[in-house]
Amino acid sequence: MNAVTLRLQAEPLILSALREDITSEDVSTASIIGDEATGQVHLIAKQDGVICGLDVFERTFQLLDPTARFDATVAEGDEVKTGQELGIVYGHVVALLSGERVALNYLQRMSGIATLTRSMVRSLEGTRTRLVDTRKTTPNMRVFEKDAVRVGGGTNHRYNLSDGVMLKDNHIDAAGGIRQAVEAARAHAPFVRKVEVEVETLDQVREALDAKADIIMLDNMDMGTMREAMALIDGAAEVEVSGNVTAERLHDLATLGVDIISSGALTHSAPILDLSLKHLTVTGSDGTGAVGTEA
Repeated sequence: MNAVTLRLQAEPLILSALREDITSEDVSTASIIGDEATGQVHLIAKQDGVICGLDVFERTFQLLDPTARFDATVAEGDEVKTGQELGIVYGHVVALLSGERVALNYLQRMSGIATLTRSMVRSLEGTRTRLVDTRKTTPNMRVFEKDAVRVGGGTNHRYNLSDGVMLKDNHIDAAGGIRQAVEAARAHAPFVRKVEVEVETLDQVREALDAKADIIMLDNMDMGTMREAMALIDGAAEVEVSGNVTAERLHDLATLGVDIISSGALTHSAPILDLSLKHLTVTGSDGTGAVGTEA
């Protein structure tokens, strides 16, 4: 995630997550340690996977303690192993303890998505087909989840409803047909926007071609029907495949010669990557000693 996106889009969401977790004070931490104590805590991988969200992780602590820093021993997108130390967070102990769960929630979620995406992208190696995400994201997590898809090697579909024209079945029903929907979109949308049409039958493929759609999405079609659709389209539009996309089907779908395969599972079904902050050590001011911590 670049610095501008982090500051403009992600930071207000991180602050909101921190406010959700700390409504007045962190009672546990305030009970045991003073505000001036400083320390460090180690980030450990508890599973193999792809690490993603290191900048978000660090920024979470910095919003509680401007002096906090994360010295990472890995880079964004690196593959990590179980038991590997990924870096050390330094700062005021109050911030380290109060911020750890929110910071880990972001890092684990983003790393899980990047890990799933990386494994699915590998199924497409040697083909020209791109794997893309969808808008099936967790509310208020889209900026993080789509960044994780990109880090995992996937491609982002439109970010939101303002990003492009996608005419789905209900749009087509509302407009009275594919031709009418495409014509209305061409008349209203800025000329730089491509027009994508979702189709479920070969007749709808023909209608989308007659309407000169830029992208035709083959939705929930079987392999035989998709082969016929590809023959009809014959390069006249970009082709996206969607619906029931699993890791096992990816390579077979790519052999059809489609340009794009979209998968909501990248963001709505990815498990987290298990990570932990361990071996917190108080190094200055209010205390000495060590505290093992895992919220």
